[in-house]
Amino acid sequence: MIEIDRPELTYRSLDDLVRRRLRTWPQRPPGALDTPKQRGVWLRARPGEPDATLQPFLRLPGSHRLRTMPDGLWLHFSPDPADAWCDILCIEACSTLQNLLDKRSRFAPSTTSLLAVCPVPWLTAPAMAGEPLPRWKMMRLLKTEPVAPLVLPVRDVRVLYGLKPRQYDGFARTQMPQAHEYFCPMDALTDEEGYSNPDMRALISRASGAANFMRLPW
Repeated sequence: MIEIDRPELTYRSLDDLVRRRLRTWPQRPPGALDTPKQRGVWLRARPGEPDATLQPFLRLPGSHRLRTMPDGLWLHFSPDPADAWCDILCIEACSTLQNLLDKRSRFAPSTTSLLAVCPVPWLTAPAMAGEPLPRWKMMRLLKTEPVAPLVLPVRDVRVLYGLKPRQYDGFARTQMPQAHEYFCPMDALTDEEGYSNPDMRALISRASGAANFMRLPW
């Protein structure tokens, strides 16, 4: 386990470390439930491979310059081409409280719809090296090979924030998260096998629309 509060572990190196770890996570978020609320396909959008220049990002309608590029981004695609949308699970590593406040503001509830933008090279590339099937064929949302970016309204937002131990303890003692927010200690994200951590899997299983219902009709 890496000691996150080491002074030599800078903001940038911490971000890079988290992204390296998230790159080993599966296409489906670890612990994500299979429920009637989410019958589509999950794909990891960020982080991509180190040499991948075009990866999905988030933006607001009409804003083409200001983009939100989370450290980790998973997309759940609607299975119905006649009703196209996506759900998102974001992971953000926050090295300072100011960084946390800035990132929380990007996902605050709004009267406008957040958009997920999937570039063509990302859609036409395979999800994993050696996989012959391109992402667009895995999604079941597109009928033909895309020639333009796929832009989808975001139906549901869930965000997991990683905090340094002291900040995590203080936040957990004194603050209340918003309904779409989840928090974990930073070492859960820098752990080489964080995706198999039972506590992480249980946390992500709660980051689901199905968790808000007493029971769901099947």
